[in-house]
Amino acid sequence: MIRTDNTGITILREGENVQIEPYGKHIIRVRAAAGEIQDLNWTLLEPGEAEAEIRTTEKEAVLINGDIQVKVTEDGKISFWNRKEELLLQELWRNERDIPGRVIRGKEGGLFHVEQHLCAMAGEHFYGLGQEAHDLFDLKGATLDLCQQNTKSTIPFVISSRGYGFLWNNPAIGRVEFGTSQTRWVAESARQMDYLVIAADTPAEIEKRYCMLTGFAPEFPEWATGFWQSKLRYETQEELLEVAREYKRREIPLSLIVCDYFHWPQQGDWKFDKACWPDPKAMVEELNEMGVRLLVSIWPTVDPRSENYFAMRDQNMLIRAERGPGPLVYCRGPETYYDPTNPQARAFVWERVKENYYSLGIRNFWLDEAEPEIGPYDYDNLRYWIGNGMEVSSLYPFYYAKTFYDGQMSEGQKEIVNLIRCAWAGSQRYGVVLWSGDICADFASLRRQIKTGLHVAVSGIPWWTTDIGGFHGGDPDSEDYRECMVRWFQFGAFCPVFRLHGFRDKKDRPVSPPVTLDGFCYSGGPNEIWSYGGEAYEILKHYIEIRERLRPYILEQFHKASKEGLPVMRPLFFDYKEEICYDIFDQYLFGPDLMVCPVYEQGVRERRVYLPQGETFIDAFDGREYEGGAWLTVQAPLERIPLFLRKGSELKPEMFR
Repeated sequence: MIRTDNTGITILREGENVQIEPYGKHIIRVRAAAGEIQDLNWTLLEPGEAEAEIRTTEKEAVLINGDIQVKVTEDGKISFWNRKEELLLQELWRNERDIPGRVIRGKEGGLFHVEQHLCAMAGEHFYGLGQEAHDLFDLKGATLDLCQQNTKSTIPFVISSRGYGFLWNNPAIGRVEFGTSQTRWVAESARQMDYLVIAADTPAEIEKRYCMLTGFAPEFPEWATGFWQSKLRYETQEELLEVAREYKRREIPLSLIVCDYFHWPQQGDWKFDKACWPDPKAMVEELNEMGVRLLVSIWPTVDPRSENYFAMRDQNMLIRAERGPGPLVYCRGPETYYDPTNPQARAFVWERVKENYYSLGIRNFWLDEAEPEIGPYDYDNLRYWIGNGMEVSSLYPFYYAKTFYDGQMSEGQKEIVNLIRCAWAGSQRYGVVLWSGDICADFASLRRQIKTGLHVAVSGIPWWTTDIGGFHGGDPDSEDYRECMVRWFQFGAFCPVFRLHGFRDKKDRPVSPPVTLDGFCYSGGPNEIWSYGGEAYEILKHYIEIRERLRPYILEQFHKASKEGLPVMRPLFFDYKEEICYDIFDQYLFGPDLMVCPVYEQGVRERRVYLPQGETFIDAFDGREYEGGAWLTVQAPLERIPLFLRKGSELKPEMFR
């Protein structure tokens, strides 16, 4: 049975209640349940005004909402169309096999296994879904898990080349199949099906409307647009300060330096270990005098030996195991995690951070382990304040970021920039820089990071960074690795956030056992720009200088992101409508006027570049002009990443020399 009223369209079938309604202008929301529809917006913002119109005939009901319309046939099949009456997507019903387009199958505990089946469209391309080092650009043909893990952030939003965005509004563990026979979205344990479809003429407009659903990033501060220095890890206050002083002595601009993990006595203490960090307030003051910010690592882990463990346990502020012992991960102790889905736990953690860090003048935090990282990933064994892990696990990074954003806002802080390892739909509104986790340190990993950064941009996260040089390994004395570092650094200079980090090889580093009495973690090898030999040093220094000249331009792009949702770093197809742009992953736009063409293979000293139609491009290094609509081969000696400027822009070749 199909019913219509002034709120939308309802489908009633045996074992199924489907509600279709506008959710702000140009957006349609579909929810389906075995019984009553629940108001579970999760992280969605309240919708704006919509001027929807409903039409009915004997064979179908149609809901028209700006640029999008949804049609429901008399037997309950759903399809979406744009205002030009062009089909965007439609459900797949396989009647010959008795497989419906919507599956809602009951499980224990009042939860359901839900599936949405959609027709595969020839020539369709998909991008987004957060970040994962899967080495894919076009997601068509891929099957991808919907969960949070180290190096994987699920943000279940994609943009299709057919002119729509699709948000699977469900934090349950699941998967999506962008197959050649069908597209299928699956939630393993959910209360209901919930998704939204956005229509627009351009990817940029789809992105803007998605951000209206989930939030825009705040204004990015000017001070953070420069170079960030980090490594695993500076073991003492004096070691960290001496690195900052050396940058100052060499007259190399430095925006921020990082105090990494295990600077604390125990996980869950959320304070400095005075043995190695005797006067952190004085450290912050000296850094401020040099014009350098301090970013301090925070882990959400709580060790039973922590001074806060029993108070948190007794007030139900920790993630619990549904069965078996409490520890969820072993990292120098048997740890569990604080539960940020519990508002009282968020307040408790912020009070500890405020007392032990914020009071010292520290204003920026590195929110590590944000998935959270557990071993093994038995989501069904996790009990959160708001539900079982199979239903709600993907929300952890969202509420982790909210813990700090709310706390900093309550203190009157205006510029909030925190670093985080995982994200969910809407995380961008909490002032977080997403980074791609503990990735490998080689050329293959660099290639994957280019694609990862572009998917993150499509997913509504404009603040993104990679570990320049990769995380796991890298020998500063190896000529092969030095080349990899140079190429990665060149790429990093044209990422939204320019940050050097990694766990470099150190031949005499003691091996730490998984459980230690004092929690001490030894440092990796050196990772400052002078750590890689004279030739590399001069190149890396030069790209810091280029970044400095570009900071006003970069800040302007961040401003556009906060107002319009337009990513700073974005695929070519955002600005150019040629079909070929859906295939090019190794060139991207850094704002509208700069095209970046990274080198990501060892020994390569030239590469092919495609210049899109309709523009004249200028080689940023030699000033030569080229007309668009053609491929060309450009030189790429070790000291040069191919860069092209859009003719007529304010960017000039002299800024890159």
